[in-house]
Amino acid sequence: MDVVAGLLKGPRAEGAFLLRSSLLPPWALRVQDEAPLTLVAVVRGTAWVIPEHGGTTELGPGDVAILRGPDAYVFADDPATAPQAVIHPGQRCTTPDGGELSDLGELGVRTWGNAPEGATVMVTGTYQVLSEICRPLLDALPPLVVIRGDAWEGPLVPLLAGEVVKDEPGQDAVLDRLLDLLLVAALRTWFSRPEADPPPWYRAQGDPVIGPALRLLHDAPERPWTVARLAAETNVSRAALARRFTALVGEPPMGYLTAWRIALAADLLRDPELTIGQVAERVGYGSSFALSTAFKRIRGVSPREHRAAVARVREPIAPTTPWRRRPA
Repeated sequence: MDVVAGLLKGPRAEGAFLLRSSLLPPWALRVQDEAPLTLVAVVRGTAWVIPEHGGTTELGPGDVAILRGPDAYVFADDPATAPQAVIHPGQRCTTPDGGELSDLGELGVRTWGNAPEGATVMVTGTYQVLSEICRPLLDALPPLVVIRGDAWEGPLVPLLAGEVVKDEPGQDAVLDRLLDLLLVAALRTWFSRPEADPPPWYRAQGDPVIGPALRLLHDAPERPWTVARLAAETNVSRAALARRFTALVGEPPMGYLTAWRIALAADLLRDPELTIGQVAERVGYGSSFALSTAFKRIRGVSPREHRAAVARVREPIAPTTPWRRRPA
């Protein structure tokens, strides 16, 4: 399993915020929700994305923007249009001066805007919590990534746009998975570009020796790995594997494995049904004490403290405004 696949294997877009916006000019939305990651796909018309620190970009049909938080940004019909709405943490929506919105509101299932048949239609997907195993990859992204519609082939944008307005059994799970698929496809497209700067271990996945070694560590972190055992599995000498791994990945094999195990543990700790001992067993530690020692050394907090902090972030927010994910 590679790290991109980890987006679909580990804790994923569970209860992500998804919304279809239908808008007629003039319109502008300032988003300062502090979400760690947001995808915006333009279904129809055009939109300008204006990050807090510059880099204004126009988007067209089929284009996808990935915005890495927590910095604010603006979406508008024109860069000169002043924001009419501000999106705050918890998807609370107000006018720029903090008042109640009057010109923008609900237009149906997960649909919001100022016109049912707007000239611009966008779908927004926001991750409130990121998987720890994919965080190093996402941290390698610039604050704004734009994937043009003609850069890839596939039905994901229109499919997500069609599904987001449905209210059927299991729809939340369908939308979460579609959002994951769109993110993975966008990341894969972005990191294949010459101007992208993926981390060393991402590039190393294509190496004939280190690529298989990485997949072994990813697929079976619970195994009692040593450099010698990993070298035997990849048919090279211990010294050759250690030297090549460190050169391509940037750290020794066992250091990489430790970081991978702790990231997996951080994700598994989100499941309240799993004990710390069960998490330890799944990621290759012989006891909850051994996991706790390694976890606190690397993360600075104990597994229990991490679990409590994640639970606070994931507490549900009452849908008190029109800017919400699901109909009441």
